[in-house]
Amino acid sequence: MDLQQLGKVLLVVSVGLALAGVLLWLLGKAGLGSLPGDIRLQGENWSCFIPIATSILLSLLLTLAFWLLSRFGK
Repeated sequence: MDLQQLGKVLLVVSVGLALAGVLLWLLGKAGLGSLPGDIRLQGENWSCFIPIATSILLSLLLTLAFWLLSRFGK
């Protein structure tokens, strides 16, 4: 892989990560992460958060997005 191709790959990856960050930030403001089915355990000096419902929802959305990209991106 030459330097131009590597530069293009790095640019696409960084733009994708930035878009994913903005999307997660917006979804967090919309209440994602506190869905019914997400488990939050708290003690006096500790806490644990297990986002089961959020993980399932994000998995379904990403699966749909990648399916649409593969179907119509050709």
